[in-house]
Amino acid sequence: MAPYLLAMVAVASAYHFKRGRTCLVLLLSTSAYYYASRYGSPGLATPESVLVHQAFAVLLPFNLLIISLMSEKGIIGSAGRMRMAFVVFQLVIFWITLQQGSQTLWAVLTRPIVQSRLFEVHHLPQISLLLLLLAAGIIARRTWQRQSPLDGAFFGAAIAFGLLLAQPDTPYIAPVFNSAIGLIFILAIIQDSHNMAFRDDMTGLPSRRALNELLRGLGSRYAIAMVDVDHFKRFNDTYGHDVGDQVLKVVASRLMAVSGGGRPFRYGGEEFTVIFPGKTAKDAAPHLEKLRKSIEEYKMALRSDERPKDDVKGQVSRTKQYGGRDVSVTVSIGVAESGGRYASAEEVIKASDTALYRAKNGGRNQVCLAGQR
Repeated sequence: MAPYLLAMVAVASAYHFKRGRTCLVLLLSTSAYYYASRYGSPGLATPESVLVHQAFAVLLPFNLLIISLMSEKGIIGSAGRMRMAFVVFQLVIFWITLQQGSQTLWAVLTRPIVQSRLFEVHHLPQISLLLLLLAAGIIARRTWQRQSPLDGAFFGAAIAFGLLLAQPDTPYIAPVFNSAIGLIFILAIIQDSHNMAFRDDMTGLPSRRALNELLRGLGSRYAIAMVDVDHFKRFNDTYGHDVGDQVLKVVASRLMAVSGGGRPFRYGGEEFTVIFPGKTAKDAAPHLEKLRKSIEEYKMALRSDERPKDDVKGQVSRTKQYGGRDVSVTVSIGVAESGGRYASAEEVIKASDTALYRAKNGGRNQVCLAGQR
């Protein structure tokens, strides 16, 4: 019963947050568990249990590979409905073959590709192993690139599918691993929704809401720096908003590498915040100066989202549009520390903002400390 309950909760969560790919995987895994429980109790001792195992040894890895290549399109939209219909169509084909007791289709699809005793120690067909490895590789790459909890859940599902298909005779393996799949997706959806609320989607930095949460428990000693991209409006007007977004991503990537224990946040627009818990403004200043230099020295090749996929054509297109130039951006930084005249974090932020504008008025591309003349 637990696998069904967890699957229902996971599907409800996925539907609420419009995670259509998750719903497809859960539909397949729950269907596999239902038929394995009904026909697979004697292991692979009956023709029906063999048919069920062979069918899902194809359906689970094949669809996981297809889903791993998909972008998220939700559930109730036209793309979501077409994807669901595609999966349901496959399950209908399986049901028809099961009712007719016809193993021909699944036996052909799971036929050994290479004759070797190495593949005889488990029940996992070679085609299933190949598809699972491809899917796991694609999912692992996406997980590394996007750091998405849901991509991590898909990788866990790939491992669970492999173990389920390789050991169908092991007692309790089906309910345990199907329950684990449902629980993994529930936790991933919760974490993903948390990231949506507390992480800036474009830059990947924690958002202002996350900053406000941190400010409530900073303690009595800390420094706050405000970082602003110089001449950002002029940059946007010259090169367009797409290039402006690339600039913000570059600055965010430099901020993620800030030293001294600094914690960066997207404050809004072209403005960022760095918190240094337990530090004074003088402690933070060398790390901010290092950050400022790393941004100034970074050369960004101008590119367009509509550039040709071919590298040579893309280079020609960029050369025509921007003259083949690299550009660099600079930032101005103001920093203030807690204590003294500042009774709250909000007042420290205002003081660092004042220092920031002094840096702007003083020629930009510099670090200014609050109270410094």
